[in-house]
Amino acid sequence: MAFGLFKKKENTPAASNKTESRGPHYYDLAVKNIINETKDAITIVFEHPAEKVNYKSGQFLTLIIPIQGKEVRRAYSLCSSPFTDSDLAVTVKRVDKGLMSNWLPDNLKAGSKVKVMEPMGQFTTEFKTDNKRHLIMFAGGSGITPMMSIIKSTLTQEPNSICSLIYCNRDIDSIIFKDAFDQLQTTYEGRLHVIHVLDNAPMNWQGYSGLLNPEMLKKLFERIPEWGIDNSTYLMCGPEGMMKNVETLLEQHSIPKEKVFKESFVQGTIDKDSKAESAATDNELKTREVTIRYDGQEYKVSVPPNSTILETALDQGIDLPYSCQSGLCTACRGKALSGKVKLDEEEGLSQSERNEGYVLTCVGHPLTDDVVIEIG
Repeated sequence: MAFGLFKKKENTPAASNKTESRGPHYYDLAVKNIINETKDAITIVFEHPAEKVNYKSGQFLTLIIPIQGKEVRRAYSLCSSPFTDSDLAVTVKRVDKGLMSNWLPDNLKAGSKVKVMEPMGQFTTEFKTDNKRHLIMFAGGSGITPMMSIIKSTLTQEPNSICSLIYCNRDIDSIIFKDAFDQLQTTYEGRLHVIHVLDNAPMNWQGYSGLLNPEMLKKLFERIPEWGIDNSTYLMCGPEGMMKNVETLLEQHSIPKEKVFKESFVQGTIDKDSKAESAATDNELKTREVTIRYDGQEYKVSVPPNSTILETALDQGIDLPYSCQSGLCTACRGKALSGKVKLDEEEGLSQSERNEGYVLTCVGHPLTDDVVIEIG
């Protein structure tokens, strides 16, 4: 679900060569409140437990819910800020046939308890009072959730920084956090600039309407304040088509790639069947034994060619960490101490991480008989 941002993965400290590992921390969080943001989006406000949950703006929580007799995990970005909000909050938008995205608004109530995995994700930054930067953001639909967390933190922690947001939605009634952004623009006048784009605009709409195509993007880009160009950072989160258009525009403007970061939202099992089918046709794939070191234990699993390392481990009752199951969120990341692993999806890892031997078990298949993976 998530990868990359201001703190580039290349700058992430390398894992130690020590064999000790620590599994992810889990919490049972009480639901304090449920806010109806739009007709198909809710914000779930959680109380901090006695052991306060530490997180960074832009990270996500993995919610773990038993649905239809099966444990379902989905990752949702935190819209709260650790600097401005006393509680934790995630926003969930209904998705057609979405298992958890529909279960949560239909069943969750104040007082409910939800098991969650500790905050994760690399779509983060360090805030410093002497920073002077311009965060230029492109968001679509529920892709606004990590942006809201980052915006609130930037405005309160960096008095010399500004934020510009281009926010795309289906119609005016589907704008998540509309009132909150109106208030923030008033409170931080001149430091937050929000441009709304609607697919279907009402008759009296004064803003932009239609799909965020290259032509519209070019016009919108001209409206972004020319402030601190050298200190500008470009963030995007939303539908893949939107983000590809934004990436193309930034390339045309010769924006260095190291200044561009994105967060991908995907459904947990997107393209899973097609990837498994593709993997099964690979001549190098066959059933091989993999050794997994996790949480002080060592496990050996025989991974068939049509299954990933994570799927096989879970089927054998080994409770490994995971979330998106699509190779993006990196919750299942481990280091291959030996052997070779094929990944169906590599976008969640930086080149330096791949060079150091990091793999993602949710999209990983053993290519040799000596694969040893340490997770922690």
